[in-house]
Amino acid sequence: MSLPSVLVTAATGKTGRRIADRLTDLGYPVVPASRRAEPSFDWAEPASWSPALHGVDAVYLCYYPDLAAPEAPALVEKFTAAARDAGVRKLVLLSGRGETNAQRCEQIVADAGLAYGIVRASWFAQNFSEGNLLGPVLAGTIALPAGTVAEPFVDVDDIADVAVAVLTDDRHNGRTYDVTGPRLLTFAQAAAEIATASGRDVGYLPITAEQFHLALVAEAGPDYARLLTDLCVEVFDGRNASVGDGVRRALGREPRDFADFCRQVVAAGAWPPPVTASAADR
Repeated sequence: MSLPSVLVTAATGKTGRRIADRLTDLGYPVVPASRRAEPSFDWAEPASWSPALHGVDAVYLCYYPDLAAPEAPALVEKFTAAARDAGVRKLVLLSGRGETNAQRCEQIVADAGLAYGIVRASWFAQNFSEGNLLGPVLAGTIALPAGTVAEPFVDVDDIADVAVAVLTDDRHNGRTYDVTGPRLLTFAQAAAEIATASGRDVGYLPITAEQFHLALVAEAGPDYARLLTDLCVEVFDGRNASVGDGVRRALGREPRDFADFCRQVVAAGAWPPPVTASAADR
């Protein structure tokens, strides 16, 4: 008997590509959905959804750019209806911890009339190694409007492991997993751990939301800059300063620690050691 097929949205992203790889290794047929896929899948183009949903049993639902976007609830509701009409049996939503719009989307998925699971994740540790903060890490200054707030940074590999478990095992149906790392760290403490592991001079600079927005506009454009700024203002108020038990509940093990993440990134070469003056002169 063949295993059911799984549609993985955002299949080239941090979580999507890990989930697709894990499912493929387990023998599940995977339909990778992204704007780079053939045929292309685009959240802003509902006509592109139907070919991807055809014949699919389960969906990993990762909305891009973020569930915090104003249009996200309406599009997620439309997508869940399309999935139901296509005969999809299960939806697994990647949700954002402490995000108002994400909570709305969680309820939409729960009310869709399908089997479902919610993976509610805290701030990704991999944002420092694969995302928008890699450049600042390499430049030596992580500037964010986070003040002294603490976050339980979660390793994306843990998110992928939980999502795969929910996608492939019906014992997880109807459950919400609050997926975080095992301890709280301020961004200053996270920068210090990155510096210790990498040997690089890395620090944290608390800035205002206005400063963050202005700096981001040139890099990411006004729309994305506004989305990220508003999201930071919403979640960096201490609401997420607690550790969740989702990894333990879903997988029966402890989540990976931020220090282990740092060592893994250094071993992979994403934070190369600084070039010394003498080495540069050779």
